[in-house]
Amino acid sequence: MVKGKLNLGAKLLKVGGLEKIFKQKFSVKDDEKLLKVSQCYLSTTAGPIAGLLYISTDKIAFCSERSIKLLSPTGKLLRICYKVSIPISKVMKAKESENMENPSQKYIQVITEDDFEFWFMGFLNHQKILRYLQHAISSTSSS
Repeated sequence: MVKGKLNLGAKLLKVGGLEKIFKQKFSVKDDEKLLKVSQCYLSTTAGPIAGLLYISTDKIAFCSERSIKLLSPTGKLLRICYKVSIPISKVMKAKESENMENPSQKYIQVITEDDFEFWFMGFLNHQKILRYLQHAISSTSSS
């Protein structure tokens, strides 16, 4: 975890802040505002992936801290960031969940209109992030 924080700190200095990283990694609308950024893990079938969760007025986005290795159709090894971008308008709800075997391990489950589920975990303060998510979702649905 310490190495990850050092890597993030170096990247922030190099690029010039979390907002600039967000704009580089994702297509951002002119009126879109970044509300909160948090380090966490995205649960995948291949295991958890460390990265940053971005909550904006328009989307929930995740980008892995490190690139992952994939084979191209031609057999060439590619290194890419694992990215997820979910329009806030397509999110039905975000809710807290816990590991049944280890109740102190909390998750945030994001469910979309088309019944896709995204599980985020490993937050320093998951309740604070959950509040930001719920506020962003309710702000979009009420406008």
